[in-house]
Amino acid sequence: MKRIDKLTVTYRGRTVGTLTMTPDNRRCAFAYDKEWLRTGFSIAPLELPLKGDLFIAKPEPFDGNFGIFEDSLPDGYGTYLLDRMLRRQGVDIATLTPVERLSIVGTSGMGALCYVPETKVGEGSGVYALDTLQQMALDVLVEKEDEDPAVLYFNSGNSGGCRPKCLVTDDEGHWLVKFRHTYDPKDMGLEELHYNECARRAGITVPDFKLMEGKYFATRRFDLRDGQRVHTATAAALLGVDIRTPNADYKTLLHLTGFLTQDPAQVDEMFRRMAFNILTDNKDDHAKNFAFLCEDNHWNLAPAYDLTRCTAGYNGEHATTVNGKGNPTEEDMLAVGETIRIPRKRSQEIIRSVAEACCEILAEEWKSYL
Repeated sequence: MKRIDKLTVTYRGRTVGTLTMTPDNRRCAFAYDKEWLRTGFSIAPLELPLKGDLFIAKPEPFDGNFGIFEDSLPDGYGTYLLDRMLRRQGVDIATLTPVERLSIVGTSGMGALCYVPETKVGEGSGVYALDTLQQMALDVLVEKEDEDPAVLYFNSGNSGGCRPKCLVTDDEGHWLVKFRHTYDPKDMGLEELHYNECARRAGITVPDFKLMEGKYFATRRFDLRDGQRVHTATAAALLGVDIRTPNADYKTLLHLTGFLTQDPAQVDEMFRRMAFNILTDNKDDHAKNFAFLCEDNHWNLAPAYDLTRCTAGYNGEHATTVNGKGNPTEEDMLAVGETIRIPRKRSQEIIRSVAEACCEILAEEWKSYL
C-alpha cells in the first residue's frame, strides 16, 4: 500500500482544506482552503472554527485524528472487516495513520466529506441476496468465514456501529439495511421496526423505515437528499468524545443542540429522545448515536437512529448519563432540562407523552409511571 501523508478534503466537489500528518507522524494537521474560508462554513464549529489557522489534533481520544474526520472512518464491524482485508494483503495495520485510513475511505464514506487521493484496496464484486450477506456476516463474526471479507466491507459503505450493515438502493430510494449480530435475537429487525414506530408516535423525528424481505430493518439514508450528499457530524465528533470510554451527559447534548441549532423546538426534541432512551431501556445511547446535519450553513438535528432495546449498556448503565447518573430517575431528567431552561412542567409533559406513546415497550421499572 502506497504511503500517503497529505489529503485534500472536499465537499460536493469543492475543496474544504488540506489534511496532513505532523512531522512526527503522530497527529493530524488541518487548514481550511482560502476560498472555503470566504464562502464555506465550519465543518466542526467547536474543534475547527472557520479561521485561517493551522489546527493540530489532540493525541486523544482519536489517536491523533480530528473528531469530524474520525466520523468518516468505519468503526466496530466496518473496522473489523477492513483490518481483516488489509492483513490478507500483507498490510501492517499498526503502522497506518489516520490520513492513510481516510484515503481508503476516499469518496465512499457516509456524509458529504471526501478525501483525495483515494487509495484502492480492492473492490466488491457481484450482487448478493440479503440472506447471503447476513449469513456471511455471522460467519465472519465468529471467524468461520475464510473468503475475502471485501464483499461485506464494500457492501457496508463504511457505515459505523457494531452491527453488520449494507447499503441498498431501490425504487424508493437509498437505504441502510441492518443485519443481526451473533448476540441478537432472530427477530431483531422486527423489534427495531417496532421501536421506531413507537418513537415516531412519541413525536421523535426518525427517517423513513421498512422491513425488507419481512425481517431486515432498513432506514432511509439521511446523509443523502435530492441527489446531494449532506454534511453530517455525530455528537461524539463535535464534542471530542470517545465512545469506548463513554463520558457524555445529556446535559451536554441538550446544550450542544441549542448552540448549533439556536432552536428551542430542537432542544425539546433532544430532551424527548433522552426520555425515550431512558424509558425504553435503550442503554446504547452513546454520543455517536446522535448526529447533526449542516445545510445552507445551518445546523439541525439529524433524525434519530439506532433505537432499540439494549439492557446491557455499559456495565448495566446508559452510555450517556443523565445528571451524572447511569441509571437516572425522573428527577435527573427534570434537572438536566432545567439547565437549559426547559420548565419542569414542560419536561414532565414530554416524559409523560413519551411514556404513553411507548407503553408497550417501557422498561419494567417505568411501567408504574403511567
